[in-house]
Amino acid sequence: MRVAAIQMISSPQPQENIAVAYRLMKEAKAQGAELVVLPEYWSTMGLRDTDKIACAEIQGAGPLQVFLAEKAKELGLWIIGGTIPLSSSDPRKIFNACLVFNSNGEQIIRYDKIHLFGFTNGAESYQESNTIQEGDAVQCFDSPFGKIGLGICYDLRFPELFRSMGACDLLVLPAAFTYTTGQAHWEILLRARAIENQCFVLASAQGGTHESGRQTWGHSMLIDPWGKIVSQLEQGEGVIVGELDVAQLAQIRTNLPALKHRRIAC
Repeated sequence: MRVAAIQMISSPQPQENIAVAYRLMKEAKAQGAELVVLPEYWSTMGLRDTDKIACAEIQGAGPLQVFLAEKAKELGLWIIGGTIPLSSSDPRKIFNACLVFNSNGEQIIRYDKIHLFGFTNGAESYQESNTIQEGDAVQCFDSPFGKIGLGICYDLRFPELFRSMGACDLLVLPAAFTYTTGQAHWEILLRARAIENQCFVLASAQGGTHESGRQTWGHSMLIDPWGKIVSQLEQGEGVIVGELDVAQLAQIRTNLPALKHRRIAC
């Protein structure tokens, strides 16, 4: 089965980003993908952190959700919709939500980002908790591609989140890693999650310099259960496509049954 990660350099204008996302979805479909993943904040990367609040939708209604549902059905794709802003009970904050649509255009699950990024080194400073309400539920689901676990960007640094999902076949991670932290840790952490969970990892990233001046790391990639990078796009917008080799996954878990060797009681 072929899966794809879409990499973008999203602007503050949702309609521009929708057009880019649609074009890249069609490109992924033309390359044989059956599942596509959009990056975090694909619909808008504002000039200010608060800009995304103005774009917030209520669950089940709004142009971003309509777009994802319609394109999933039109293209016959499973779409993991990166993240979009959904309203919370606090008018000053949104949920950074990942919605999954099947190839009939039906939303089957929602994951709200649990871990909120905070970073400062003098030149750069980010504090997601100022504008985002944290989620409180781990989410994974069964699909034609196997059991899929969902994480978002900063979640990558918390291996216990993914272990709590049980044995997944694929972990999916939409992200907008900063250039500084991405250069240092992105690939290492993604490969570690694949190796320790003996599963495929598909990461879809923002990858370039945005209108706000923020620079994101990119390097969207598909990693196999042995920790090998199957496909990667370093910078710029585009698509990576790769195979989920179910036989390879089964063979690795048979040869090295590490998941069965865990001794949590100790």
